[in-house]
Amino acid sequence: MELTRYVNGKIMRCGYTTGSCAAGASKAAVLMLLSGREVPVVDLLTPAGEMLHLDILEIRADKGPDGKEISVSCAVRKDSGDDPDVTNGTLVFSTVSLCSAEDLKDPEPDSLIEIDGGQGVGRVTKAGLDQSVGRAAINSTPRRMITQELKEAAAKYGYGGALKVTVSIPEGERLAKKTFNPRLGIVGGISVIGTTGIVEPMSNQALVDTTKVEIRQLAAKGRTDIFLVPGNYGRDFARDVLKLDVSECIAMSNFIGDAINSAVECGFKRIFMVGHIGKMVKLGIGQTFTHSSGGDGRMETLLACALEAGADLETLKKVLPCATTDAALDVLKAAGKMDETLKILGKRIEATLLRKVPDDVQIEYICFTNREDLGGVLCQSPGAAELSKLWKKE
Repeated sequence: MELTRYVNGKIMRCGYTTGSCAAGASKAAVLMLLSGREVPVVDLLTPAGEMLHLDILEIRADKGPDGKEISVSCAVRKDSGDDPDVTNGTLVFSTVSLCSAEDLKDPEPDSLIEIDGGQGVGRVTKAGLDQSVGRAAINSTPRRMITQELKEAAAKYGYGGALKVTVSIPEGERLAKKTFNPRLGIVGGISVIGTTGIVEPMSNQALVDTTKVEIRQLAAKGRTDIFLVPGNYGRDFARDVLKLDVSECIAMSNFIGDAINSAVECGFKRIFMVGHIGKMVKLGIGQTFTHSSGGDGRMETLLACALEAGADLETLKKVLPCATTDAALDVLKAAGKMDETLKILGKRIEATLLRKVPDDVQIEYICFTNREDLGGVLCQSPGAAELSKLWKKE
């Protein structure tokens, strides 16, 4: 496809989702099944409004005793564009079969169409996902896309019976080991996903979506308290130093703001965070997306806090060129300004977090460094120690 995006100074090519592949293969299969003519290419309008022209591969038809075709199977090859997606180049198959309404066990809403997963498509085992427990991990948007295409084809050829669709991805079980699916409780393969039908190059959306899913799953268990960490540093410090139970803590990567928003949307009333100063310092200037691509600002934040703490010009000049927050803390400690700087930073972090939540939601944090000589815990919100007791190991 020719759709591109300008990302990090480069023109990069977009791709299309597994959901678009499944919908395209399903459209081709039903057209061949109802018309009796081979379909080498299909046009598919995505929810994003982009038109895809998909080559149809691996065509196979099965006939009944009377010689008429009763099912057609075909595939579309996944193209992830310039996005580093493990599913790139994978064949996504769809088999569409004629059947009677009585044969349908779990039809899609307002239709005589049933969609299920075959080989390599995962199955949901935990609550809180897009699909309910026991269903194939074919998300809502791909299901709607497939249903729409089948309905239009049925109307075009005057077919009033029922249709069964089986989506399969032969490489799915192997590829799933490289995804978050096992952690999310999706077993046996990958998910058929996509909300727009288009894969944005170098998109962070997959990580954001995964975090949101994990938060929804925790809410589905009835939890109202949530423990967030940016990543392994936070998890390890919480487990090894703070002696907290991290079995249900959720890693939010650089998407602190998105994770907090999701927690609030899911009804959590107490939010607890443990993070390394390298990430948390950015909250001191209100930055809740902490990847360097969104801007740095670490030293500028520490500089502003140190200035407010009364650090002299020579100290400030030494802070600004530091490559790491720990190095900057070394400078401030030598000047006798570290504790006061961290106190000011702590208040700034707290203010940023409080702005992210409504009044009836408690949010607390602990900011740390792995350098024991700098003190371990550097700053924390007033209620953090008390709230952390909810996850204290017995």
